[in-house]
Amino acid sequence: MKAKALSAEDRSKLEELIGHHFADKQRLDRALTHASTGSAKVSNYERLEFLGDRVLGLCVAELLFQSFPAAAEGELSVRLNQLVSAESCAQVADELELHRYIRTGADVKKLTGKRMLNVRADVVESLIAALYLDGGLEAARQFILRNWTERATRADGARRDAKTELQEWAHANFATTPSYRVEDRSGPDHDPRFTVTVEVKGVAPETGVDRSKRAAEQVAATKMLEREGVWQKNSAEG
Repeated sequence: MKAKALSAEDRSKLEELIGHHFADKQRLDRALTHASTGSAKVSNYERLEFLGDRVLGLCVAELLFQSFPAAAEGELSVRLNQLVSAESCAQVADELELHRYIRTGADVKKLTGKRMLNVRADVVESLIAALYLDGGLEAARQFILRNWTERATRADGARRDAKTELQEWAHANFATTPSYRVEDRSGPDHDPRFTVTVEVKGVAPETGVDRSKRAAEQVAATKMLEREGVWQKNSAEG
């Protein structure tokens, strides 16, 4: 069973949604066509996805470079990896409700489910490529800025687990693994306070305090990453 082609009405709605009117309508159709359709008329989005991934990476890297002038390369890389991930791309697809326009065969169902996250992410990348080919880099950049700027400029929006980041940084720079030590546990059982020190051979230790051992370790790791310039310190922290 082959999927129906996009109607002129759906195509027009989609162009309004993404903010670009295509000179070549087949590019838009191709960007929304999954290989499962078996369509002979319109090829699928796989080649476009390859190009869109690179255009997205360039534009997001440019956005981060301008938005975080004091951030070290390490933090920029972490943020970039998160923002161009399948999860982030699928979120954009869901916000735009692109599942309503994706053309699939009968064997690809439940496009809004978690199992189809990669399909929705791939379509976003292919759409970016179609924009790039039809309107140039500026058309693709404007789409990316509209849909990525807010998530890209969140203070902690793209940070991953601090302990994981610190471990990789310590391995890369000092060939060692961070060690954590509980210095103190205070407060009542319903509201405990843990004080944890993290040590990395070659740099000064840091201490974190929070309501659980795990949370205090994260605080300590975050403080060390910020102090060493791996992560930019949040302005809200003072």
